[in-house]
Amino acid sequence: MNSTPYDSSTYQRMSTAIAALSMDAVERAQSGHPGMPMGMSDVATVLFTKFMKIDAASPDWPDRDRFVLSAGHGSMLIYALGYLLGYDGMDIDQIKNFRQLGAKTAGHPEVGHAPAVETTTGPLGQGLGNAVGMAIAEAHQRARYGADLVDHQTYAIVGDGCLMEGVSQEAISLAGHLKLGKLIVLWDDNGITIDGAVSLADSTDQLKRFEASGWDVNRVDGHDMDAVEAAIGAARDADRPSLIACRTIIGRGANKKAGSSAAHGAPLGEEEISYARKSLDWNYAPFELPDDVISAWRRTGARGADKRQAWEARLAGAGNAETFRRAIANNFEKEIAAALDQYISGLIAEPQKMATRKASQLALDIINSAVPTTIGGSADLTGSNNTKTGQLDILTAENPAGRYIYYGIREHGMAAAMNGLALHGGITPYGGTFLVFTDYCRPSIRLAALMEQQVIYVMTHDSIGLGEDGPTHQPVEHLAALRAIPNLYVFRPADVVETAECWQAALGLKTAPSILALSRQGLPQLRLEAERDNLCTKGGYILADHDSYQVTLIATGSEVEIAMAAKVKLAADGIGARIVSMPCQELFVAQGQGYMAGVLGDKPRIGVEAGIRQGWDRFIFTDGCGKGDFVGMESFGASAPAPDLYNHFGITAEAVAAKAKTFLI
Repeated sequence: MNSTPYDSSTYQRMSTAIAALSMDAVERAQSGHPGMPMGMSDVATVLFTKFMKIDAASPDWPDRDRFVLSAGHGSMLIYALGYLLGYDGMDIDQIKNFRQLGAKTAGHPEVGHAPAVETTTGPLGQGLGNAVGMAIAEAHQRARYGADLVDHQTYAIVGDGCLMEGVSQEAISLAGHLKLGKLIVLWDDNGITIDGAVSLADSTDQLKRFEASGWDVNRVDGHDMDAVEAAIGAARDADRPSLIACRTIIGRGANKKAGSSAAHGAPLGEEEISYARKSLDWNYAPFELPDDVISAWRRTGARGADKRQAWEARLAGAGNAETFRRAIANNFEKEIAAALDQYISGLIAEPQKMATRKASQLALDIINSAVPTTIGGSADLTGSNNTKTGQLDILTAENPAGRYIYYGIREHGMAAAMNGLALHGGITPYGGTFLVFTDYCRPSIRLAALMEQQVIYVMTHDSIGLGEDGPTHQPVEHLAALRAIPNLYVFRPADVVETAECWQAALGLKTAPSILALSRQGLPQLRLEAERDNLCTKGGYILADHDSYQVTLIATGSEVEIAMAAKVKLAADGIGARIVSMPCQELFVAQGQGYMAGVLGDKPRIGVEAGIRQGWDRFIFTDGCGKGDFVGMESFGASAPAPDLYNHFGITAEAVAAKAKTFLI
């Protein structure tokens, strides 16, 4: 415990400062959620004054405690704390400009905007999943680097909505299974949702649910600071994750709106705020705070400086200091390049035909040896995704130093936890499932892109090429849907060489997540000549050309083979074709119009991909090229062997060649 000693009246006034700032900021913005921060201000005050190991002057200190506001709609709670604790850049003007353009105080907390915000939350339940990932990261690094360097807690505040979301069960069952004893979840048990009482929609005994998932559980009056302190203290001694149900009054202090849904997501109004000021004994104007309260909070924010300095001294004298620093810096590009260059040279010397999911495993075997900070995993599809390599031990409760996580059938929980692993720092997470199940991961994938986190999703069985499992498992619209997410890089390599290059490219994207869409079926090696550069980092390039080409065939993944075969058929008819492999549309666009035009050329263009057309016309018709078409899917797939499906849906070399000829008559 890192207690800051004040008398009970001071703690109460410190709590009221949070509530007052919250209701005033929401009122000024005429938008926001005052009820949760007003109801949880007592709990937050106890947590930060008695327990949190932080130094506001060093918000990125690796061994700080993590605080996740999973109930992100109550963002004024963390903004008020950020200001009160004295985080740099979090002044009173940021509070006054809550929810305004350009302010750090966005409607929901956004990592990288406001200090003290560890993760972007708002979509309910995501923060809980992130907190599980952070706690896994802490346990893993503590086991690898020692408790002198890594020994901190992860705290999360969740609401009723977080616990109703399905991702919460995936997250808590994984946390319980891994016995994450340094994870403490504080539930704002106010019994209210937007529609009204929680009882309108839910009657779950949450304590029993958590207990059944292997958690330590407790229930307290969230407005009894002594009880909250005792409960957190006990939870810190538990050998498993802990849930503390804090019974609170939403909008506490208000008159008619306190304890009701009216306090949830709208300004309280002048009359209710005036009443709250009196009931909370807060005789100050909006945004005005007494000096003694500010001073008490600032001392709390600086309390961890001695611990941080002691930690820095331990790090300086540690035998593994450089290893730890490199892990946090996440800088292994030279090792990756050297290892993969040698590997690709071997492939050029001895070409191999294989599924790109298998090619991914071979590349990962190289990468996991070169990069000690990767943590892999799969949602119960390890043997299909090929995500485990020989040097990775299993990460378990008994062996948290392992580098491979069996996530179970928890795609959403896996993706949310991987975000937490990345946000924690010092870890590069990757995890696998089938591409079609990105639907189950999508909320977390979107947030990874928004947060600019390097998370890599190994998504196999990427088309109708998976065959007999049929349309339920055959992704058709998924590539287009994923490409629609800003700052997400979707890689679809054509062969074993491109797969290695795409892995290298993904690992080079430090501020963005990546999808590797990989085939189930075997694909021939099309790249047969050594290249000085990683061609896939360009997103698209000329794979094969003709001195007097008359048509450009653009393809991705398994369909590049089809485009190459179509080139042969066109050549037999005296028609020259240029083949463009486009493993990553996002990187291709990033090269600029000049490069794109040079690669695509000025002849008719045919796009080829075993997915829907959406998104392809920008490449078929860009730069004034008015002639072109697309060969791909226009419906769901079917259950049959892969070759039969490609013939049935007309994604063949013959169909591509025929389509090209229609523009050459």
